[in-house]
Amino acid sequence: MKKLCLTLSLCVGLLYGASAQIQKGNVMMGANITNLQFGLDKPNVFSLNINPKAAWFIQDGLALGGDVNFGLATAKGAGTSVSYGVGALGRFYGMTGANEVVKNSRFFGEATVGINGINPAGSGGSTNGLGFSFGPGWTYFVTRSIGLEALLKYNGIVGFGSSAYSHTLSLGVGFQIYLPGQSTAKKVERDMN
Repeated sequence: MKKLCLTLSLCVGLLYGASAQIQKGNVMMGANITNLQFGLDKPNVFSLNINPKAAWFIQDGLALGGDVNFGLATAKGAGTSVSYGVGALGRFYGMTGANEVVKNSRFFGEATVGINGINPAGSGGSTNGLGFSFGPGWTYFVTRSIGLEALLKYNGIVGFGSSAYSHTLSLGVGFQIYLPGQSTAKKVERDMN
């Protein structure tokens, strides 16, 4: 019976959301499902990346977690390029100033560090090693539990390969799901009793 109550509490929490999506103890999961990327290094290509991420809010507005990146890029006559990455993620949600622009929205900053690589098709330009990225973003909360977001990031890789440094600017569009933490789920369960 307790498991049923806990499951119902979590469902209610998902449907109606916690009092704050970015509250300490909550969990964020989602992905950038499109990543419009304009290469600053040659060859300049158009690419599509998938970037799933998950993070836990260690305090209100500050989440730490991890992300994975996998991308394929093609350019006419150049073949297929592959990019990959896995690393740590930090995200900080700023003040509620975005609400002045659009209600139910927040600005945030995101940074990552980890192992990344880019291996372009054809001759040269591959870099594999320490990857890092940072940039501003904006989330619009469609519901209390789901946020659509846009994220502009500078991505760099320092390491080895035929090129010691590689960098790009990327515009990511994606979504995040905000799950209530254990303390929030217990509060919802207490409220139901």
